[in-house]
Amino acid sequence: MGKRSLAAIAATLMTAAALAGCAGDDGGDAGGGSGKLVLGFSQVGAESGWRTANTKSIQDSAAASGVDLKFVDAQGKQENQIKAIRSFITQRVDVIAFSPVVESGWDTVLKEAKDADIPVILTDRAIDSPDTSLYKTFIGSDFVLEGKKAGEWLVKEYEGKNDPVNIVELQGTPGAAPANDRKTGFADVIKADPKFKVIASQTGQFTRTDGKQVMETFLKAHPDIDVLYAHNDDMGLGAIEAIEAAGKKPGTDIKIITVDAVKDGMTALAAGKINYIVECSPLLGPQLMDLAKKVNNGEQVEQRVLTEETTFTPEQAKQVLPERKY
Repeated sequence: MGKRSLAAIAATLMTAAALAGCAGDDGGDAGGGSGKLVLGFSQVGAESGWRTANTKSIQDSAAASGVDLKFVDAQGKQENQIKAIRSFITQRVDVIAFSPVVESGWDTVLKEAKDADIPVILTDRAIDSPDTSLYKTFIGSDFVLEGKKAGEWLVKEYEGKNDPVNIVELQGTPGAAPANDRKTGFADVIKADPKFKVIASQTGQFTRTDGKQVMETFLKAHPDIDVLYAHNDDMGLGAIEAIEAAGKKPGTDIKIITVDAVKDGMTALAAGKINYIVECSPLLGPQLMDLAKKVNNGEQVEQRVLTEETTFTPEQAKQVLPERKY
């Protein structure tokens, strides 16, 4: 083969490489040139009714907003989320959003996203990094406030009574922001009165199955439980099964406070098996799509966006249950 032929082949290869490079730059566009905003989202998992409703809200809102959603379920593992975020970076999505499995250990991968100039949004759960430049905004609930609301109801319920109140606590996933904060908020409120004693506190992993198993253990070890504080409805619902199996009446023999207000929890509340629920809305989809579009356009957004939530008694649950969306 002559020198001219080799030169021609080399030139052709260089041109092809250059064109591929251009396509990678501008289209790295995971939307395939569709012009849609491409959002990479990593969900914690599907551990509860709340999480299922949260996922549906995000998927439905993306479809309604014309957003190309790349959805990955981390199955409760941080390593899966880190892998998903790196995949989103490789795909050159426009915006990355995720609900962190735990609070710590995100700096390295989020620095990679920042270096790639891909904005990040935290949803539902915060991280504990001191470097707030690693994400544009955090949308979600005030978990400490949720814990405080639970504690405030308890204090009011036992106002004027001096007998000891033995409390057991079903915590969420160890290291997760809602578990840490709901515990802290609750403890801050009840610590002022020594009659409130948390006699056992253990993780139920935010699941109904674990909630039931841990409550069975609590009941065997502590026959004198007055109150159960569960960090979510699903654990509380599992605990109700254990309480009934032990021959006790949930809501009467053992007062129950939970967080979330998903339909199953509200149904148990309306039936008097739960005494009080602090709402934590999973319907973050519309706000997330709005924020994703704003940060993609370079607009300034609040670094902390709170969701609006309330609390429910059994009477209030009966009123709102027919219209509950989740």
